[in-house]
Amino acid sequence: MIEYRSGANVTPDGRENRCDGSECVMLPDHASETFQLFTEGDTLYTSMLSAIKSAQESIRLECYIFADDAVGNRFCQALIERAQAGIKVRVHLDAAGSLFWFSRKMQNNLRCNGVQLRWFHRWSWRSPWRYNRRNHRKLLIVDDRVAFLGGFNIHQENSRECYGDARWRDTHVNFDGSLVDMAAQLFDAFWRGRLRWQPVQKEAGSRLLHNHTLTCRHRLRCVYGAAFDKAKTYIYLTTPYFVPDGHTLKQLRQAAERGVDVRLLVPRKSDMRIARWAACHIYTSLLDSGVLIFEYLPRMLHAKTVVVDGKWAMVGTANLDYRSFFINYELNLATADRRLAVELKEQFLEDLSQSEGIQPQAWQRRNGVSRGLERIAMIVKRWL
Repeated sequence: MIEYRSGANVTPDGRENRCDGSECVMLPDHASETFQLFTEGDTLYTSMLSAIKSAQESIRLECYIFADDAVGNRFCQALIERAQAGIKVRVHLDAAGSLFWFSRKMQNNLRCNGVQLRWFHRWSWRSPWRYNRRNHRKLLIVDDRVAFLGGFNIHQENSRECYGDARWRDTHVNFDGSLVDMAAQLFDAFWRGRLRWQPVQKEAGSRLLHNHTLTCRHRLRCVYGAAFDKAKTYIYLTTPYFVPDGHTLKQLRQAAERGVDVRLLVPRKSDMRIARWAACHIYTSLLDSGVLIFEYLPRMLHAKTVVVDGKWAMVGTANLDYRSFFINYELNLATADRRLAVELKEQFLEDLSQSEGIQPQAWQRRNGVSRGLERIAMIVKRWL
């Protein structure tokens, strides 16, 4: 029996974390869920729209960015059609994430045609700081029979048909079985404002993990750390924004120093330049410890995945950064399903073939302007 337990019980601000490890246990998968991996937006959107159009009872949709563009309008029309057919359709969008993407016209169109639309943490002068705590989850559940989860937002930047070869590279997964019921419960709790509620999940099999619970303040950080500590052979990480806390960095360095093949894949082309500068500041200590860092060259990389030893994997909405670990609301699938782990590993290696490794000697020779920008970015790393 393989167990991944967290040994980190202190938060970045020095407070004790109440997590005792029991919420951070990953066991071999004996469940009946089946998974399908998506790495192309057009394929994913076709599958999601097909599920929506076949809905007979309910549709639940959570998204960080829902754009008023070619892709968003296809989803809008599909949701309206089902709502007008008497299906219960609920859409939960983040107010900050969709601020410059969504439109008043689309909002009115959805609401006037029977879709229940709710905004998460709209701006309020009474509670200005809560606007910074965003719902970064991307989740679709149809009829309690199938669910979709991952990094894809609903916008044309992910569509080859709309955006061409420059489309974003992302990862999503769909699943059935008992996990769909867990996803539905998590959506319903969030819809009702119970942001730290968690369902009772089985001791073995795949799990849906969010990062703020009553028993663990930073649950995803605990699970990542436990997996890194227990890694024997390799850790393959893909993340678009790499600005983790010091403890997570230490765990990655220690893994590499004890002989684990630690590979980090990040984008060279980023939509958040300041986050890339902060990440670059961190690279030196990782390279010195033997961590291999690769930059994905073709286009924007937005996938968030990790594979450990081919036995355990995680895919979802959380980046490896302060915002995902400590501020935003995230949702990840953690699984010991070997087939999914193998697929994620193969995709990682495929992405690696289109990447360029950072050489330690060349990295040390980067110019002073770059180093200065990196230091400035690190000052605000908790807000990126």
